[in-house]
Amino acid sequence: MQTKKMFRTACVGTGIAVFGLVAAAAQPATFAATRQAPDNTATNKSQSPTADNQKENPADRELAKKIRQAITSDKSLSTSAHNVKIIVQDGMVTLKGPVQSEDEKKTIEARATEIAGAGKVQNELTVKS
Repeated sequence: MQTKKMFRTACVGTGIAVFGLVAAAAQPATFAATRQAPDNTATNKSQSPTADNQKENPADRELAKKIRQAITSDKSLSTSAHNVKIIVQDGMVTLKGPVQSEDEKKTIEARATEIAGAGKVQNELTVKS
């Protein structure tokens, strides 16, 4: 008798699980129809350098490496600050990405300027709100 109850409970539980899977499978189709795809086309058309434009010459790679090391070695900076994009083209540095505060933005720019030289750093960092 006990085995019969357990079998019946397992069957009922499986039926509910199967129904739940069918309902869940149907849901994304309706959700996807109402959801808009992310579009950052306007952002990507900017004239400023992007990471895929970075040249692979040894001098630019070495400069980017030194700036990255200076930023990541500063433990007072947030994880966001440690992960900013550093794009170097012919000795010119572009900094992009979100940081936690205006102080972090200034600190990162100062570190990059210290390594690359005055007038060679374009700061496009944004402060998260």
